[in-house]
Amino acid sequence: MQVKQQRILGYDLARAFAILGMIIVNFKVVMHAQAVKEGHESWWISIFAHLDGRASALFVILAGVGISLMTNAARLAGDTTALRQQRISLLKRAAFLFGLGLLYIWIWPADILHYYGVYIVLAAALLTVSSRLLLILAAAFCLIFTALFFSVDYSQNWNWDLLHYSSFWTVPGFLLNLFFNGFHPFFPWAGFLLVGLVIGRLDMHAPATRRRVLLAGVTAMIVAQLLAWVLFYALGNWEQTASLRYLFSKTDPMPPLPVYMISAAGSACIVIVLCIYLAEKFAKALVMRAMVHTGQLALSLYLAHVLPGMVVLEELGYLEGQTLGTAVAAAFIFFACALVFSHLWRRKFSQGPLEWLLRRLTTHQN
Repeated sequence: MQVKQQRILGYDLARAFAILGMIIVNFKVVMHAQAVKEGHESWWISIFAHLDGRASALFVILAGVGISLMTNAARLAGDTTALRQQRISLLKRAAFLFGLGLLYIWIWPADILHYYGVYIVLAAALLTVSSRLLLILAAAFCLIFTALFFSVDYSQNWNWDLLHYSSFWTVPGFLLNLFFNGFHPFFPWAGFLLVGLVIGRLDMHAPATRRRVLLAGVTAMIVAQLLAWVLFYALGNWEQTASLRYLFSKTDPMPPLPVYMISAAGSACIVIVLCIYLAEKFAKALVMRAMVHTGQLALSLYLAHVLPGMVVLEELGYLEGQTLGTAVAAAFIFFACALVFSHLWRRKFSQGPLEWLLRRLTTHQN
């Protein structure tokens, strides 16, 4: 099997949409848009209220795709020397993101980068295992989290009204947050990265492969929704099962129960395939090139959406009691600025500033 080296721009496009979704979700949170009463927004605006956890899941899956694309040639050739070098590079990248994330938490408590660091360590260990085993492990992580959910207090250390996690800087609190009840805990979120590793091994240049991935995504979405309905009605209206009925019938990311994991993985697959089609069809369009460049600066823009993005909102007095429409509008304005910046930056430089630093520090040097 030959690995095609031509870059699939659809992955960069999907990453750009993930950035947009992330900005909308995070601006919605910091502007307290969720506190606005339902029914005050247009129906199309209300769609954005259901993006929670989708953009982040897409990001993690795309990270897995990127790791596979980087290591496919060595894996298929059985080149143990190259694989060892790539594992070292991945572990360096994991350490960089883990450290950067811990620094970033002081500014943005919902940081995902330090979780990425742990996910990537797992990916480095599993580079050569079969795709079947990767999917089995992804499913196992969902089951492990569910088992933990019934045996450990998920709300431990949380103030849900303020979305504040106490005891984060203690060893027990940190480990609990990292592996179980944080914003993107290893169990089960690392399963998204494993799904991405599998997708990255597929020949997405082939239309038949795209159709299979699209079908898998649609099927996962349908299965998740059916599972939510079945659990909702199976648990009944008894007072003893009221909380379980609520938890297991929703697709929100906290807690990340199986219905959410299946649904988010399915939606990510759909977005990836559609983006690959769009990027090929409109490859020469200026907007498409700008979107692709935006996706290529994902790490830099992730940090920039807080500094300076949220700082500007704070200075303008937009961080309290805003409507969902205002939060969405602010997110699109920021994204438009990011689009222009990314396009102009990529016309002069091959990588974003943080992307360059990451590669500089983590690429294996002979």
